[in-house]
Amino acid sequence: MIQQCIRNTFVKVVLITTLLALPLSGCISSLDTSEKADDIETVNLIYYTLGNSDPDLKMVNDKINEVLARKIGVTITYIKIGWQEYNDRINTLISTGTPFDIAFTTDYSSYVQRGAWLRLDSYLSSIGKDMYDTIDPILWQGVRMEDGGIYGVPTNKELAVRMQWMYPEALVQKYSIDITKYNTLESLEPLLQMIKDKEPSYQTMELDKDSQNFFAMYGYEYVLDKPLPLMVRSLDPNAPVINIFETKEAREVLDTIRSFYVKGYINEDAALRESQNLKREQKVFWKSAGGGPLSENSWSKDRGYKVVSHPVTPALITTESVRGGIMAVNAKSAHPLESVKFLNLLNTDPEIRNLFNYGIEGVHYTLDEKGQVLLKTSEESDDPVAPVGYEGVQYTQGNWFILKTIGGEYPDPLDKWDQYRAANAEYVKSKLLGFTPDLSGVSIQVNLIKMVWEKYYSSLMTGSVDVDMVLPKFNEELKQAGLDDVRVEIQRQLNVWRVEHP
Repeated sequence: MIQQCIRNTFVKVVLITTLLALPLSGCISSLDTSEKADDIETVNLIYYTLGNSDPDLKMVNDKINEVLARKIGVTITYIKIGWQEYNDRINTLISTGTPFDIAFTTDYSSYVQRGAWLRLDSYLSSIGKDMYDTIDPILWQGVRMEDGGIYGVPTNKELAVRMQWMYPEALVQKYSIDITKYNTLESLEPLLQMIKDKEPSYQTMELDKDSQNFFAMYGYEYVLDKPLPLMVRSLDPNAPVINIFETKEAREVLDTIRSFYVKGYINEDAALRESQNLKREQKVFWKSAGGGPLSENSWSKDRGYKVVSHPVTPALITTESVRGGIMAVNAKSAHPLESVKFLNLLNTDPEIRNLFNYGIEGVHYTLDEKGQVLLKTSEESDDPVAPVGYEGVQYTQGNWFILKTIGGEYPDPLDKWDQYRAANAEYVKSKLLGFTPDLSGVSIQVNLIKMVWEKYYSSLMTGSVDVDMVLPKFNEELKQAGLDDVRVEIQRQLNVWRVEHP
């Protein structure tokens, strides 16, 4: 019937006239008018993020959709991908043009340069203005690219992620250890030997293949994060771009870690161990992790015993730290407006933000008399404090400052977010904050460098190999892969950027 009508009214003017004149039958009545108006207006967004595929993910997704549909006329298909698979999955989605709308992005700048993420500036002055005004301006500065554009929404959290060394409180008290005295790897040696001798049931040090940025203790930061070993001193406005593995500081770090490995302080599988959450009840004396204020509370929950920690890197706001959690909209999304509406709500509405983080009240958590969250746990689980059915990954999903705090055995202080704000106000910005090199002209060299990095980095940074033998090979193969070409290009771009950002 529709085809017949179209054939009979081909000329546009006649078509309009005919449609206006038709009764609610014939051509028009052949269309499906059974849908309700609110069903037609609701848009579904496909959303990818990091995390385990929880047993209750669909239940939480349904509840989220109930709230989203009521508030902004949007629903989502909520897809979680595991840590080890996530990067490859997002790369495949983008490379193949598979439809999706929103994703947590782990490699923000390179995907921007590939044209993968939607430029958000015009939205942030309109439907995303509440979100823009809520999130710390320094975070927006950190995600702004060289063309002046913003292509992602940063997680509103701590501005500086400092390396912190954590220890079991029981051993710290038992041996009257002043953890603030230990700020270099070398200073740890007598302490580690004592623990190895007196507490043989404890793993003295725990490292994994991703290791920590020990070079930050010397004031260095990566110009583009790993796996590119090019660094700059954060507070020196004229510091050159260098291969960190050619410095005396790197040699000191590698020699110290190697000696610790030979002496049996470090777990033997460090070079092969994947980065992972803290294992419950595992007896580990020293562990390094990146965190902000009060991180030891969450680490204590994860470990199952009280840990104390001490930051050993400067309170610096770097491009890496402010880009630690970014949600982006697919540049090819069919629903950019609705995607920004969703991100705006997630960053400004406590109901939806807490739902994403903790699940459903009464099912996955309850509130104590102070209004703090008590996560429900399973007595049958191998991990007795693992949340039942659902667990959000906090840094991946928007504004922290509207989250409820955690109660229970290791409760957050009620003024937790005020403490975060106070800490943020004291942090110092790196002289490199916001710099993002464009490596499209040296992409072949960058890929070759990555192959060399993967061949040597983990074994060197965990002490698993002889430094005298392996470090020269690493540096030589980096040169052969084109590291000098990449360094020169980044230095050129940095010189221009420094003129524009005095």
